[in-house]
Amino acid sequence: MSDKIYRVDMSNLTYKIEDVPSEWLGLGGRALTSTVVAAEVDPECHPLGPNNKMVFAPGLLSGTSAANSGRNSLGAKSPLTGGIKESNVGGTSAGIMAKLGVKALIIEGIPEDDSTFYHLHVTKEKVLIEAVPELVGKDNFAVLDAMMEKYNKKVAVMSIGRPGEQKMLISNISVKDPQGKLRSHGRGGLGAVMGSKKIKCITVDAEKYKETHIADPEKFKEASKIFTKALKENPISGEGLPAFGTNVLVNIINEAGALPSHNFRTGNSENAEDICGETMAENIKERGGNTTHGCHAGCVIQCSQTYNDKEGNYLASGFEYEMIWAFGANFGIKDLDQIAKIDHLMDDLGVDAIETGVTFGVAVDAGLIKFGDGVRAYEILANDVANGTPLGRIIGAGAGNLGKLYGLVRVPVVKNQSIPAYEPRAVKGQGITYVTTPMGADHTAGYAVATNILNSGGYIDPLKKDGQVELSRNLQIASAAVDSTGMCIFVAFPALDDPKCLPALIDMINARFGANLTGDDVTNLGKNILKIEHEFNLKAGLSAADDRIPEFMKYETLPPTGAIWDFTNEEIDEFWNF
Repeated sequence: MSDKIYRVDMSNLTYKIEDVPSEWLGLGGRALTSTVVAAEVDPECHPLGPNNKMVFAPGLLSGTSAANSGRNSLGAKSPLTGGIKESNVGGTSAGIMAKLGVKALIIEGIPEDDSTFYHLHVTKEKVLIEAVPELVGKDNFAVLDAMMEKYNKKVAVMSIGRPGEQKMLISNISVKDPQGKLRSHGRGGLGAVMGSKKIKCITVDAEKYKETHIADPEKFKEASKIFTKALKENPISGEGLPAFGTNVLVNIINEAGALPSHNFRTGNSENAEDICGETMAENIKERGGNTTHGCHAGCVIQCSQTYNDKEGNYLASGFEYEMIWAFGANFGIKDLDQIAKIDHLMDDLGVDAIETGVTFGVAVDAGLIKFGDGVRAYEILANDVANGTPLGRIIGAGAGNLGKLYGLVRVPVVKNQSIPAYEPRAVKGQGITYVTTPMGADHTAGYAVATNILNSGGYIDPLKKDGQVELSRNLQIASAAVDSTGMCIFVAFPALDDPKCLPALIDMINARFGANLTGDDVTNLGKNILKIEHEFNLKAGLSAADDRIPEFMKYETLPPTGAIWDFTNEEIDEFWNF
């Protein structure tokens, strides 16, 4: 049976299961979400109004045995940036949706009666839509427990906590992972969009799905072996990430003078040794945690982990570099355990690690909190953000809006979205990605750190302008294509360094669908996605003037390197000439 489009209209609580339009057949993941959003969402609509849509789409290889193919994409107009958004996540949703034959789940409209929230249950034959007043005001772990009990653990679960119900711009959508913990559709405030549609949770039936059809199983198996070998033999994806998780980057980026600290005042953190991946790994081993596991089925990189406290009690899993940087270096907490407690609370509430951590850094300059005060940060999240007090609403609106409210200049955002854990003045290729990607400041859109710092795919001096626009463009084109396959971003490392890796990925796609794609076809797909997204943003009212770094980075040099943002507007705008 062929895949279908599942369409839910929340305005009248109905659903339809439709054939896939011919022009969407060869698309998956980000390619499909951005195509649908561009085709069906008015770029000028209010992101939290009735005319925005949510589009969930597994990648082209999701649901297969391909290593690291368990990513699910979500597209919508972002209430944080005002532009198009794609957010992808690991966990269990992509594989189950793909095996169920869900090419995309499109959710549109807003209920006329907004007195309660709803639960959507997607099965092969239908979508059940039921009111769940008993879940209103509950956070993610309680919702997850309720769904696990209801369906005997045989479902994927996507949910929002109280910040999402309250349509806060730091809110995200949480997704069950194979260990029964949570991963996040982070960035861009998409939890607020789900909250606006009065959807508390979505479950996808994992009991009656079919196995994903492979057009040429032998060719697929052969290509898969080559691809998996490339992932395992690469020093970053095969050694560094499994040993220390993404947090392996703290010392590396700190040594490069590119670890944003104290609200982007310096590129070094005095806390680096306390919060680095090596220290984290020691803690995990001493306390009986798990240094390595996957965030989705079929992961061979295994960069996730389980982090316990000193007594051996569970604190957090998927304890990532971005979270540890945001609260450890940028906000100044030097106790990993305290950061882990905040991480667990944020998983439960469903708020974005980067946006929330950067917001706390800006909140210091606003006089609302002091650097390093993790106890107060926890209180604000648990009491104010969770319950929507005035202070909670201010934090919940994100760094850009907090900065405007308090008349601050040092507000590290692009398109109103917080800048992640790599200082753009000291990693200039990454800075070009931040300013040009249609997504707002987003490190995953084109990970120039690979070539600027990690010597993957060659080396381009991170402190010089030369070659950075071209580097970012090439990486953004490749990333858009990879985001469409359902692959994890970390396949980029072997793809940049091993000449057999990318051809094997393309061979798997061809074997899956009986297609004849070439490397040029994949590149053109990436280019087309970026152009679709850029065009949407222009129609939404964004312009070249939004493709800019915060002004303070143009006149403040960054210790310890003395780096400064020195690109002209013309050099930045050249990015779109392809």
